[in-house]
Amino acid sequence: MKKIILGVLAIVAICSCNSGKTQKANDVDTTIVDIPEVTDTTVYGHCGEGTSMNALELIISRGDTVRCIVDQDAVNPVVKGGLAIGDRVAAIITVNADGERVATNVINLTTLLGKWIAIDQSFELQEGGVVISKIKEPHPLTEWHICNGALILGADTFNVYELGVDSLLLENQKGIFAYKRLR
Repeated sequence: MKKIILGVLAIVAICSCNSGKTQKANDVDTTIVDIPEVTDTTVYGHCGEGTSMNALELIISRGDTVRCIVDQDAVNPVVKGGLAIGDRVAAIITVNADGERVATNVINLTTLLGKWIAIDQSFELQEGGVVISKIKEPHPLTEWHICNGALILGADTFNVYELGVDSLLLENQKGIFAYKRLR
């Protein structure tokens, strides 16, 4: 019995040994690996009647209402684009040490929609994530969405640095890009 076990172990050892040979290029593992999608932590909804300068009442798609305070201790303004009852917004909401819900980043999607122009670029953000751009670029803008409080515009990710009625400042690793609303 011991001879059989030793024989099997010897065969396994010989088969698993590579004899010092290097792997050929066509032996490379070409298995396609699915890259996990990024989970979006943004909460989407409409501003309810309880919305004010310091509070956000967010009516989400299921009809539920989420109430939170707006982070007053943030270094940069939390709300981009203002808050008005009925406006669609995207918010990042956390829970503080006291157990209160706190909005740490709010983008007014109603304000974000529209035509924007810069010296070298113009585009229109439309409902449903559609981008209309008349400038021919190597990578034309065709879609947009919000993910984790950031604006994904084409293949680029931007922080909405500032959003006003007539101005939009987007920031990424390349710098800050300024746009004016085209009426």
